[in-house]
Amino acid sequence: MGDVLAGINSSWEFDTDSVLIRFERGIRTPKLFHVLGERRVPYEALRSAELAPGTRRGTVVLRAEPRPGADPLMEAAAGQLRETSDPYRLVLPAEHEPLAAAWISELSSVLGPRAQEPADRHLVAAPAAPLQFKAYDGKVSFDGRAVSFRWFWTGASSVKWKAGDQSFPVGELQGVRWRSPEVVGGHLRLIRRGEPEDREHPEADQDPAAVVFGLGYGLVHESLPLAASVLEAVRAAEPAPVPEAAAPVSRAVDPAAAFRPAPADIADRIRHLGELHGAGLVTDEEFSAKKAELLAEL
Repeated sequence: MGDVLAGINSSWEFDTDSVLIRFERGIRTPKLFHVLGERRVPYEALRSAELAPGTRRGTVVLRAEPRPGADPLMEAAAGQLRETSDPYRLVLPAEHEPLAAAWISELSSVLGPRAQEPADRHLVAAPAAPLQFKAYDGKVSFDGRAVSFRWFWTGASSVKWKAGDQSFPVGELQGVRWRSPEVVGGHLRLIRRGEPEDREHPEADQDPAAVVFGLGYGLVHESLPLAASVLEAVRAAEPAPVPEAAAPVSRAVDPAAAFRPAPADIADRIRHLGELHGAGLVTDEEFSAKKAELLAEL
């Protein structure tokens, strides 16, 4: 494709198999875009794209929709981002509408039936570790291997303070739940491996596996990238599916061999037979015949 669409806050550069989204760092650009910098999105990570009239006069909006599970950032956000902070939304001058429509048409031609299915792995990279931010009750850091919570005595509950600072290796986690700091009850919670999905968790301020957001704490551009990075690492650490066991090879079994006595058993029987012969309870002929019969079983 090779074309570039320059819009408000970002520009999209189209390649044959992906789109490179570059975010501006202007004063009016959402801070989340500052953190993201740029993202390469393979077309196989997309479900569709569409054009719609912009809210500003003389603008149109191009929006791509990622496949579920393809982008750890959008998976962690779970639909909680404001429209203006959506990295898959590009506001364009109306004169760019024909070029945007042409790209949508070309994209539709390369998307196969799998585009409507959830992705079986992450196809878009999350922000790279190390990452950290301050929550209301503690400092959260992620170094790529473990998530650490260091409690603030000014904000942490007595439950967390008594539990002490926490460290969660990626291999012990099965997910992350992020509730936006822009709504009541914002928090980040780590889900440990093996926990039932329907388990009822304590309130975030009472859970040593969670941190609480609040006014000025856990801001979207700080907490969401970390949540996405942890989610990406957790998915990468999941054990590979165990292949189905191969069907056992059928082998012919010799019935006689299946029931053949062990050599030690035969030796014991011959020894016992000798004792009977020595005691005069077995004749020489009987001893020789029975001994030959036992030896034949070896």
